[in-house]
Parts: sequence; C-alpha cells; structure tokens
Amino acid sequence: MKGTPHFKEEQCAPALDLEMRKILDLQAPIMSLQSVLEDLLVATSDGLLHLIHWEGMTNGRKAINLCTVPFSVDLQSSRGSFLGFADVHIRDMEYCATLDGFAVVFNDGKVGFITPVSSRFTAEQLHGVWPQDVVDGTCVAVNNKYRLMAFGCASGSVQVYTIDNTTGAMLLSHKLELTAKQYPDIWNKTGAVKLVRWSPDNSVVIVTWEYGGLSLWSVFGAQLICTLGGDFAYRSDGTKKDPLKINSMSWGAEGYHLWVISGFGSQNTEIESDPKSVVKQPGILLFQFIKSVLTVNPCMSNQEQVLLQGEDRLYLNCGEASQTQNPRSSSARREHKPSREKSPFADGGLESQGLSTLLGHRHWHVVQISSIYLESNWPIRFSAIDKLGQNIAVVGKFGFAHYSLLTKKWKLFGNITQEQNMIVTGGLAWWNDFIVLACYNISDHQEELRVYLRTSNLDNAFAHVTKAPAETLLLSVFRDMVIVFRADCSICLYGIERKSDGPNTTASIQVLQEVSMSRYIPHPFLVVSVTLTSVSTENGITLKMPQQARDAESIMLNLAGQLIMMQRDRSGPQIREKDSHPNQRKLLPFCPPVVLAQSVENVWTTCRANKQKRHLLEALWLSCGGAGMKVWLPLFPRDHRKPHSFLSQRIMLPFHINIYPLAVLFEDALVLGAVNDTLLYDSLYTRNSAREQLEVLFPFCVVERTSQIYLHHILRQLLVRNLGEQALLLAQSCTALPYFPHVLELMLHEVLEEEATSREPIPDPLLPTVAKFITEFPLFLQTVVHCARKTEYALWNYLFAAVGNPKDLFEECLMAQDLDTAASYLIILQNMEVPAVSRQHATLLFNTALEQGKWDLCRHMIRFLKAIGSGESETPPPTPTAQEPSSSGGFEFFRNRSISLSQSADTVPAGKFSLQKTLSMPSGPSGKRWSKDSDCAENMYIDMMLWRHARRLLEEVRLKDLGCFAAQLGFELISWLCKERTRAARVDNFVIALKRLHKDFLWPLPIIPASSLSSPFKNGKYRTVGEQLLKSQSADPFLNLEIDSGVSNVQRSQSWFGNIGPTHHEIDTASSHGPQMQDAFLSPLSNKAGDECSIGSATDLTESSSMVDGDWTMVDENFSTLSLTQSELEHISMELASKGPHKSQVQLRYLLHIFMEAGCLDWCIVIGLILRESSIINQILVIIQSSEVDGEMLQNIKTGLHAVDRWASTDCPGYKPFLNIIKPQLQKLSEITEEQVQLEAFQPITAGKTPEQTSPRAEESRGSSGHGSIPQGEVGGSSMVSRKEEDTTQAEEEEPFQDGTYDCCVS
Repeated sequence: MKGTPHFKEEQCAPALDLEMRKILDLQAPIMSLQSVLEDLLVATSDGLLHLIHWEGMTNGRKAINLCTVPFSVDLQSSRGSFLGFADVHIRDMEYCATLDGFAVVFNDGKVGFITPVSSRFTAEQLHGVWPQDVVDGTCVAVNNKYRLMAFGCASGSVQVYTIDNTTGAMLLSHKLELTAKQYPDIWNKTGAVKLVRWSPDNSVVIVTWEYGGLSLWSVFGAQLICTLGGDFAYRSDGTKKDPLKINSMSWGAEGYHLWVISGFGSQNTEIESDPKSVVKQPGILLFQFIKSVLTVNPCMSNQEQVLLQGEDRLYLNCGEASQTQNPRSSSARREHKPSREKSPFADGGLESQGLSTLLGHRHWHVVQISSIYLESNWPIRFSAIDKLGQNIAVVGKFGFAHYSLLTKKWKLFGNITQEQNMIVTGGLAWWNDFIVLACYNISDHQEELRVYLRTSNLDNAFAHVTKAPAETLLLSVFRDMVIVFRADCSICLYGIERKSDGPNTTASIQVLQEVSMSRYIPHPFLVVSVTLTSVSTENGITLKMPQQARDAESIMLNLAGQLIMMQRDRSGPQIREKDSHPNQRKLLPFCPPVVLAQSVENVWTTCRANKQKRHLLEALWLSCGGAGMKVWLPLFPRDHRKPHSFLSQRIMLPFHINIYPLAVLFEDALVLGAVNDTLLYDSLYTRNSAREQLEVLFPFCVVERTSQIYLHHILRQLLVRNLGEQALLLAQSCTALPYFPHVLELMLHEVLEEEATSREPIPDPLLPTVAKFITEFPLFLQTVVHCARKTEYALWNYLFAAVGNPKDLFEECLMAQDLDTAASYLIILQNMEVPAVSRQHATLLFNTALEQGKWDLCRHMIRFLKAIGSGESETPPPTPTAQEPSSSGGFEFFRNRSISLSQSADTVPAGKFSLQKTLSMPSGPSGKRWSKDSDCAENMYIDMMLWRHARRLLEEVRLKDLGCFAAQLGFELISWLCKERTRAARVDNFVIALKRLHKDFLWPLPIIPASSLSSPFKNGKYRTVGEQLLKSQSADPFLNLEIDSGVSNVQRSQSWFGNIGPTHHEIDTASSHGPQMQDAFLSPLSNKAGDECSIGSATDLTESSSMVDGDWTMVDENFSTLSLTQSELEHISMELASKGPHKSQVQLRYLLHIFMEAGCLDWCIVIGLILRESSIINQILVIIQSSEVDGEMLQNIKTGLHAVDRWASTDCPGYKPFLNIIKPQLQKLSEITEEQVQLEAFQPITAGKTPEQTSPRAEESRGSSGHGSIPQGEVGGSSMVSRKEEDTTQAEEEEPFQDGTYDCCVS
C-alpha cells in the first residue's frame, strides 16, 4: 500500500475481506502447513506430503509418500536408506528458501532435511539427509539469512545445524542449552523444548519450554535473556511463582514485539469486571524488545557507542551527549561542553577518558522519537549515531528524521510528500556532518544514493543524489569512502567529498571502483554486513609504500556467518602518483576472497591510527556468539627489525567474555555491552487487585549497561603461544590505563585457579611464564599479593613456587619503600611461616613505618605484634588502606577539640583530674592499648621500639615529628621525658635546635623593621591596643551573647593550653596576641577548626577584613573605635609577618606544656625563644627558683642562652630585641646557677613550701587569662570551650600538674 500522506484513513489498518474459495479433503489430520513460492505444502499424519497449488487444484501431482524418499548422511552417498517404519509422519517442518529445502521433524524424534535434487518436486527427485545422533526432536525453525536450522529437543536443548556446502551433510553448528552453572537443577525444570522462533531480522531466536520460561539467544548461541531466574523464584510471602507457560508465539514487525498466547493451566488471569465469575481463558500477552543497531544497520560497528533501538525510542549509553571514550576527540569534546547543560546522568567526577561511559550501570540516555514522524512511519527500521555521539538519525517506513543531543531537537522533512516518496533500503550512516543513505524513489521508480547535510533544512533541494543501477542492500562509510553492496551481488566504492559552492555546502559522490561478487555469493540476502577496513595480512612494514598502510586495504564481507576478506592486489607494479588527485588515482584491484573465520555475528575495526597502541587499533574484533570473541591481532617485529619470513604477521586469538559485545573501545581495551536481568516482580508491593496480578505474569526485566576488560585474555593467549615479546609490547602500550593493575591481577588469578585446582598434572604449566611476564612491570609485588589475598590459602604454595619466596618479596617491598604492600605480605608470612619469622619481619616494617610517619600502618603493626605475642594469630590485621594518614601535618586530636577537657562541665569527675593521662592519650583504639596488661613481654617489646624511635627524634631535634608520633600512637610522652630528662631530652646545642624548629614549624626568623626601630612596645602602647580590642569586643552587642555567658558571669579563664601561655601581668612582647585578637573579632562566628585558620602573615589583616566585610557590618564599627597610628600598624604587620602559621603556634604551645610537665626546662626555653614570649622565660625562672633543679640542667640552659646570644649578634639580629627584654631574667638565671654551684644541691624539700609555690602560678594563670591566649577558632563558633567547665578543671588540674614537677625534681 503506497501511502499518500494527506489521507489519514489510509494510514490505518486496511479492512480485510475473507471468503472461502474451496475445501480440500486430505483424509488425514494435517500436521504442518508450509507455503513454498506458488505452492502450499501440507504434511498429514498418514505419512504423505501433498503439494497443492494456491488455486486449490492439486495440479495432477500425486502425494509423495515419505517412505519412498531416500535418506542418507550426506548427498554424496550413492544411495540412501528409506524410512523403514510404517507409521512415519512429519510432526513439524519449515521451508528454507536460501537452502532450497525443508527442515523436518518426524514423529519418532528423528530430524532431517529434504531437498529436491532437480527443480521438479516429485518423489524420485527428493533426497533427505539426517544427522545420526538426534532422536528426540520436537520442533524446528529455520534462519534464512544464516542458513541455520534450529531443532528443539526433548532434553531441553536446541541443536542448530547447517548444511555443508561441499557434501550436503548436516553439520552441527552449536547448541543452545542452559548450563547447570547458570541455573542449577535445570533439567527437571524446563522439560522439552516447546517452540523455537527466529526474529524477522534473523538476528535472534526465542525458545520456550514445556514447563514454562522464555529464553532469547543470538544467532550463534550467546544467551541474551532467560526468564527462568525470575520464573522459579519465591515471592516474599513464601508462595511459589508459576512460570509463564506459552502455547503459541509469533514475532511482530521488525522484531520489537513478541505476541504470546499463554496457557496458565489452573491459575488463569482474572478479568477485572466481575471477580466472582472468574473466566478461565488463555491470555494474549505482548512482550516488548529493544535491539542493538547492529542487527539492522551493521555499518554502525565502527562506532564506539552502544545504541539500542526500540519501536519508538532509542537508548544510548549515557554520559555526556558529546562524550566519546577516547582521548583523540577530547578537543572536540571540550568545545561543546560549556554550550549546554550536562545530561542528567553524566557522572560529574569522571572526566578524562569519559570513565562514566566505561563503567556499567542501569542509566540510559533515552531519546523519544518524534511522534509526528512516527505517526505515519512507524516502526523504526534503521538508526545511526555519528562519531562524536551527538547526532542520531532514524528511518521508519518512509523518509528519515534526525535529532541533535545537544539542542534536544528533531529535524523532519518540511515537505511531507518528499518524505513519503522515499523508502530507505540499505541502512544509513553519518559522514562528518552529512547523512549518507541509499533509498528507492517511489515516483521515479529509481534506486538512489543520497547525501543530506545535517545543518541545512531537511529537503531534497539540499541533497546530493546519485542514481544507482540496482537496489542497495548494505551501506557503510570508511574515512572518505562509501561502500555499497547491491542486490546484483556487486560491491561499489564511492568517494565522498565536501563541496562549498556559494551559500550551500553539499557533498559530492563519485564512483571509484566496482567489484562483482556473484561468483562467490549464492544469494545476496545471505550477506550480513560489508565493511571497508585498513586491515591486511601485511603489516605496513613490508608494504612498498608505507603511507598506504592505513588506506582502504580490504573488504570484509560477512556471508551467512563466514567472514570473507578480499585484499587489494599489490602484486602488480606500484605507481607513485604524487601530484594527481587521490580520487583520480586508479585504485588497485582486489585479490580473490579468503575465509577468515566462521560463526561471525559482528565485526569491529577502526580507521584511527595511534603509534602507541598499534596492536589494539590495527586489530580486527569478531563476535562469535556462544564461542565468545576473537581478535585478529597484528604482530610487530621489535624496533622495526626485519620480520622473520616464517612468522605470520597476524594471529587469530579466541577469548571468552561474560557479556554480549555491542561495541569495542579500541584504546581503552574494553568491550561494552548490555545485559538483561530478570527480577521477581512481587505484587505484594502493589494493591493486591486482580488488575495488578496481570503484571506478575510478565518477567520483570532490567537492561543494564556493562563493560568488560579483555586485555588479560589476549595477553594470556599470546603467552600460551610463546609470543611473550608481543604480549610485552601490547601490555606496555596499555600501562597508562587506570585498570591495568587489575588486568595483571586477573590474568595471574585465572591461570592460578585453573592450574592449581586441576586434577591431572599439567605438562606445560603457564603460571611460571605469567609470573615472569608480570615481573616486567613495577606493579609486580602488588599484583602478586593482591592475587594471593583473593585466593584461598591452599593455592598459596603453588603461587609462591612460581613467583618467589614471600620473604624475599617482602624485603623487596621494604627496599622499594612500598610499606602498604609489605604489610599485605606480612599477613601471608604470618600464615606460611613460624611466628618468630613473621615477628622479625613485622619489627622491620614497624620501624620503617615509624621512620616514615605512616601512623595508620603503625597502629596496625602494634596490633599485629600483640596478636602474634598473645597467640591471636588467627585474626590477622586488615591491610591498611593506601590512603595517607589523615593528619600528617598536625597532632590529630587537638585539631577539633581541646583535648579531653571539652566535655561539658557536669561530666568532669569530682575526684582528681589527671591531666598527664589525657594529654598523652588520643581518642580511638590506640589509646586503649596502654591500659591493658602493659607489663607483658610483648608490650615491653613494643614500648622499647617506641622509646627508641622517640629518642632518635629528640636527638635529631624533630619535635614536630615527635608530637605527631605521640599524638597518633598514644605514646606517653610526659612519663618518658621525665625518665630521659638528663639523657635524650637534653638540648645539646640551642642554636641548632632553634634553627631546626624554625624550619620544622615554618616559623619565620624575626627581622628588625627598617622604619621604626623605636617599637611601640617599649612605651607600653601596645597593651592599650590589646585592651581596646577587648573592650570593643565586649561592647559589640552581636558578640555580647557569647562573651557574656563565657566571660562576664564566670571568672575569666583560658582554653586548655592556658597555663602554657604567657602568665605574667606585664605583656612585654605579646607577639602572639596581636593576630589572635584581630582574628577573634574579625572572623565570622563559624565552627572553624584550628587548622583552617589563615596562615598568619603580613596579609592576614587585610585578607580577613575584606573577607568579612561583605557579611558583617560590625567590622567597620569596631575599626572606628581603634585609633592606630601608622607606625603602630606597621609594627603590628611586622609582628604578624614574623609569626608562623596558627597551627604551628598551637603545636608549639602543646609541646611547651608537655616539656613543662616533664620538667625539661631547656626545651621550654627554646620554645619560649621561638615564640618570643618573655612570660614563658619568667615562668621557667619561677620554677627554677621555687624548686630544686638539677645543676647540670641550669648550667646547660645558661651556656645555651649565651650561645644563642652570640648567634643572634652575628647571624640573626632579629632576635636581639627579645634577648634584650629578657636580659634581667638571664641575669637572675646566672645568679641562681652560681648559688647552686656553691650550695649543696641535695637538700630535702619541706612540705611547707608547696602552697607558696602553687600560689604565684595559680595567680599568674588567672591573670594571663585576661589577655586570652585563646585560639581564634575557639572564640568564635561552636568550638568555643565553655568557660565554667574550664574553671572547674583549672583548679583540679593545678595539683597534679605541680606534683608532676615535684616528682621530677626529686628524681
């Protein structure tokens, strides 16, 4: 029916009028009917075949008795045997046009193929062939395109046969059978095969069984869908779901639908109208399918997208519309990015190679096809997507339409007559911005090849049309060539080029070459696909003209599953024509065809070139259904040496993958596919009405995008064939892929599992070769240990026999500084060796981890060593993750809280509060280990190692590392320092220590400001600044809320390191307070952890004020209360510039506190110097005066300070002002040392002294709190420590603090 567009009535289904012409009585039940060209073939149950003309006459031919037809194994046998049994008849048969014969199933289960020997259809002229081994056939279906006959069997499998061209025998091509591996206990579930049906496009076959269930298979036996997973499941209420039983089924147009008559036996569908009168009847069900573009438009195989088409929509592998998965088009990709919003599924984080397109997930980019186009052109027959994945074209009954994923708009023919006047025949393809298609022009009765430009309006006026001599069946584009296969079995190559004449851009097409294939192709319908490729048996190295290596070298033709290759014939003279236009060059003729492979469903090649990945880009990829995939890989000699004449230059490698391939990503070494999961659709989740129950009859399917790495299969196949050099070249070209380590691991794992678990001895094991291969890569150690940890312990010996002793590998890891991998080896050693060995290795690793500051690993190692010691070796520690420890920079636990004093006031215990404990115990599991049976030998052993490490850190003046170490591992620093006070904890060289601290804590050396040598500090102005700030702060109503509760109601106290801070009333150089006060009122009240505070520098003031300016108007008011002179401002900025980062300040104060506790006064002095706070020096003097201090230490402090003074005079004058300020204290110190030398230092300490000593300190600490050395983060925001609670702890804290110093003195 030719549709004239203006009459919508004509688009409806035509009215059919049926009338009876004649009745024929064949006197026996009819078993099967087949239409054969002009005749009707009828098989009856009495063993006769009737050939009836459609007019209803029997043509005078008598019926053929099957017993008279000879059957043999092949057509070459001189005579066949006859069917010997009496009641033989045909149960099912189907005519195959391309084989010219019938596939038949007899009533006793035998199957066969009957073919007329000559063209006349009489008993003498018929001959049958049968396979010997099939005796349980039940039904048959024929695939004309691939010349296959599928026989269903009573065993539940389907046997697919083809006819051998030479002998005429039936050959088993493959079987469609479910394995117990996929579906255990399958045999008693499916029963015999009930029906087999090939789809209209001949690309899939659907099978159903006696007991229910549906399965869909590709032509050569790859399973695509099987509903049994969901069919035999139990519902959530425990009832069993009855599988879908099918009595009859038929495919709809284009294979988008499957019409099914279901027989549900007892549980029939209830009709909604009246639930009481339940109508028992078989239901008609309709299944909808989507299919890959490759089934109908095979030219899409050079694209790297997965595109599935449904009857009214398209599914794309999502990611961005323009996202291609290969680096080559990254420029094009970037161009388009800003111009549109991302598609809703685009993964934001994965950019570089478009990883989102590489990973599997259930998101598809669904494009709904324009309803206006579908209205008169349903269903969609072809679709195609361009190289960049930005434009899609679709073809329905007439015309075509295209869609842009960037603008989300469809473009249709403006003139509907033009659309309805063309029928696209051979598919369509994109060439740059053009759509190339072959069509039949209805009004002119002419076959044509047309090219439309995407950007212009869709109209024939803008198209370039070339007439074609015969109908085009297939079309494909390669670079600037179009290859066309026609119904007269000829192949034509066209050159296509862009022409811009005047305003319109068009493309022109001209014929380059024609090749007739009629000698080789029995029927044009058998050609599945035709592609032009640059693949050839020569590698390009041996070609006389290397630039032709990537030209159109060969034609690949898939003839009913046989892949045929025709190469250019280069045996003749080669002419170099540099000047002539490439299209005028005479193209070389083609050689006769060669068969490359059998059972081929799809072929993928690319025309791109990449020097780095030549193996992957010049290979030919084949999908072979149930047999997996094959790759025809080029082999390259190394370093362009002359290839060996005896080595072939290509090799065909088969490999299995778990998904059905739909696209190959060449550079990424990935295969993309789609997989269908059947889920149990449970009606309990919905309203339990009869209407809902109908949905339960359907298998509930989810289509998911998948991807699979194939590289390890290829490497393994090359190694098996002793092509290790090629494997190495290939692997080295792929080392940059993010999953390359996984590839090596997979290969090792698969070979190990196969060989270690095999029952028979393996004559030539592959594992040593694979192990040797992996050692070529730096990831070797990691690969082996990951593989070992993922396999069972029983296989370890086999593995390490091949890869080497785990002890040696462990040592290699240590030498390579790869500690995390070494930790994994430790677990293997622990299982394979005696405890002493694993302990020795663990100690090595522990020491190295301490050295490198890998704290997570250290904690694991402590646990591991304890486990070995206490015999808990059954529970190995988990391998630490490869992440860096969270707090390489600071002491982890006081970043976000004030040690453990930040509990709310009421949780503070009434008893004595031991600060010593809290300071050195971090939160988390590592803290607990000290409390538990620390006297056991194992703990002693660990402690010895920790002490040794701490001693090293102190000797090398690495205070920052020491702080991290103590904080991270819960090391009791104070008690250890008390012991080591006169040994490791002495400062041997004050100057070196000072320099080292400056460097470690990023603390700038002080400098003398050029402008004002008379600093405002000398005349005490600075104090007023500080006070003004405080006043203005409390005056501000905004801040009052917080200050009131904190300061006014309770006596002012300081945060946790208050008593470290300056404790004297007079602030001589309160250098730290300047910036702290500034920040305290400048930063908005947010929960800022200490480490986020901006680094104090000269720019600090300006930055923070401008930051706040936008949000907080109060800043200006505050500033108006400050009247600072220029010189004062300069001085403050100088002070800021000579300050280190806030975090370093917190850390230094923490260390100061620790050393103060432990009585290491020389270290306190050094830290006092670096912070340049005379109050600290004063405090130390008070301690020295009030308690007995070792004379040696005093002497050390004195000489040290003199050394610093000398160094300051010569190298660092910036320290001089501060040293001058503390001159009186130094004076006092030298007096004390002299006194101590005279007096005996062993006087007993009287108890009466205690209160005197405590009081000045307590008073100082109270006083100093007024100037609040509170870290900024803690003043503003929720991290503010409640004052009351501090105050209670303050009082309790005092005593143990003092006791600590006392003990030290006595000791």
